[in-house]
Amino acid sequence: MIIRIDYKLYDELAAYAREHLPEEACGLIAGTEEDGERFIKKIYYLENIDHATDHFTLDPKEQMSAIKDMRSLGLKPLGNWHSHPESPSRPSVEDIKLAFDSKASYMILSLMAKEAVFNSFHVEKGEVTKEDLRIISDEYYY
Repeated sequence: MIIRIDYKLYDELAAYAREHLPEEACGLIAGTEEDGERFIKKIYYLENIDHATDHFTLDPKEQMSAIKDMRSLGLKPLGNWHSHPESPSRPSVEDIKLAFDSKASYMILSLMAKEAVFNSFHVEKGEVTKEDLRIISDEYYY
C-alpha cells in the first residue's frame, strides 16, 4: 500500500514534534483511501497525557473530537502517529504490543538525528511491515 502525505503537512507535523521535545508528541491521521492507496488529508495533534519521553497515551476526549471532525469532513481514520525523540523511526516493543488495529497505519517520526526520519508501519499479530510512505508536493508526485 502506498501512503501519500503533502510535504506541508509533514513539515507541520515535524515542527509540532520538535516543539514538544523532550516528550513524545502524538496524534491521529485522517484522509481518503482510493484504489488501495491512502492519501493523508489532515493530521490531528493530540496531547500526550503521559508527558513522557519514551511512550505516549492519547487523550480519549481529544480522540473522540478528532473522530467526529473526521466524519464531518468525510475523512476516514487512517491510523496514528507519534515521535521518538531519542530512538529510530521504528516501532518499539511497547508500540507493537499496543498496536491493536490491523487496518491502521502506525507512523513514527524520529528526531534523534539532525534530519527527522518519518516512516509508516503495518502491525498485525505482532508482525511489523514497513509501508510505502511518500512525501509529495503538487509539483512532484510519484
